[in-house]
Amino acid sequence: TATPLACSPRQWAEIPLLARTHGQPASPTRMGKELMVFAHRLKAQMELLDAVPHCAKFGGATGNMNAHRVAYGDRDWISFANALVEGMGLQRYQVTTQIEHYDNMAALFDACRRVNVILIDLCRDIWTYISQGLFKQKTKAGEIGSSAMPHKVNPIDFENAEGNFGLANAIFGHLSEKLPISRLQRDLTDSTVTRNIGIPFGHTMVSFDALLKGLNKLKIDEVSIRADVNSHWEVTAEAIQTILRREAVDGAYELLKEETRGEVVTEQSIASFVNKLEGHATIKLSAGVIAELRAITPSNYTGFFEPGPEVEAWVSSKMSKKTAGGMEKAVAECRKGLVGCFDY
Repeated sequence: TATPLACSPRQWAEIPLLARTHGQPASPTRMGKELMVFAHRLKAQMELLDAVPHCAKFGGATGNMNAHRVAYGDRDWISFANALVEGMGLQRYQVTTQIEHYDNMAALFDACRRVNVILIDLCRDIWTYISQGLFKQKTKAGEIGSSAMPHKVNPIDFENAEGNFGLANAIFGHLSEKLPISRLQRDLTDSTVTRNIGIPFGHTMVSFDALLKGLNKLKIDEVSIRADVNSHWEVTAEAIQTILRREAVDGAYELLKEETRGEVVTEQSIASFVNKLEGHATIKLSAGVIAELRAITPSNYTGFFEPGPEVEAWVSSKMSKKTAGGMEKAVAECRKGLVGCFDY
């Protein structure tokens, strides 16, 4: 089953959604666009993740090939080392101490953290939409939503995903901060830390599984979404004042502020305000402009939304493969090594 992020954003492109900034009603948006925000963000960060080079060190005890030179000084050890490492699909660090200095590995961990942060943001937004009644969750026979309140269908998958993403990121953060630091030519602090590299990837995979499970349970409640946006006519104030400014009406912001700020704004009160403008003694607006103002509603004041074929294609290729079977395959690949384990 394709997840909402894998579906064409046009599927929900025409569903208006009341935006909330600072928790307060704001200029309406569209559900398809809000989900596409996450696809755009993930695409950018996955490209950065894919661009991190995978490196290796081959340079002797302290990075100078001392023993190599003293034993076979006539050999071109630099060329040999480069060819050997590059033959394994890696890049060779040309100047090192005793150890690979982990800078690019730290970049990998940081890139994974950024991906996880985006997905935490997604978890919290979907959790909030569920709490607002804009999404419902499919139920499973015999499933217990709450041990005390049998009516509940808790968004536990998104909560589990968020918790595991957070734990993974705490460890990723320590790895990226600790591993590039080693006293002088080498100390042993990296050894104990590198034994835990698999742990944050494990928690990340658990999060992926929980998040995908939650996304596949979602059922959009278009009736509730439209009722929510249509109950907040105050959000049309921005549209009205913008048109008034376009028509060079002095004090357009103040006119709307007096009418809407802190007040219960309804369709009727907005219509009354437009009627006042139509018969205003000093503000002269054409019949066409008055018609424009009357045509504005919370549901149609949603701006532009065009995701573009490039992002749609990327979402389809990356996200729609993340089924349960795909996750199992990804876990199996991760056991073989870190390279490419997110390319599913």
